Amino acid sequence: MQLELLNEQGQAASKVEAPETVFGREYNEDLVHQIVVAYQANARQGTRAQKDREQVKHSTKKPFKQKGTGRARAGMTSSPLWRGGGRIFPNSPEENFTQKINKKMYRAGMASIFSQLAREGRIAVVDSIKVDSPKTKQLAAKFKAMNLDSVLVIADEVDENLYLASRNLANVLVVEPRYADPLSLVHYKKVLVTKAAIDKLKEMFA
Repeated sequence: MQLELLNEQGQAASKVEAPETVFGREYNEDLVHQIVVAYQANARQGTRAQKDREQVKHSTKKPFKQKGTGRARAGMTSSPLWRGGGRIFPNSPEENFTQKINKKMYRAGMASIFSQLAREGRIAVVDSIKVDSPKTKQLAAKFKAMNLDSVLVIADEVDENLYLASRNLANVLVVEPRYADPLSLVHYKKVLVTKAAIDKLKEMFA
């Protein structure tokens, strides 16, 4: 499998050999959907809480007499049928949203995403991504020269200058190979991988 090697102007300078096991697999839509949904679910915090009929503020006095009103009988205002009453099955703060994904499935799913990005021309290789100082303006100018407005950069090493320069760019994310996630790969329009990072991706997902 060959990927385009981009120069500083965002033009294809040459081709780079990439491992077929990571960038040449068939696209498995069901598996990709599963790992993306699991990634989002595992990021959720079970902090939402609702009150049941015991916890809501209410009086134990019977709202009205049992018979003669023509209304349905009611014992207290905390009933889930009443406005302001408790929930029948309330959400709990201890609710667990995590979904288990086997390592083999995750590696296959990530390789499937990388392969599809390569077929669509949304992934390319660069020699390196570096900035001389932690200036957002400098990195933004570099991506503008390459005609990139939404980009995920997978660099073999993210130094402090690169991290500080990229963190305030809304449509730019710079990560090391071990922090590449399926949601970001699907979300960004273009993915740039440094040459040295390709070997690390091969070790992780081949």
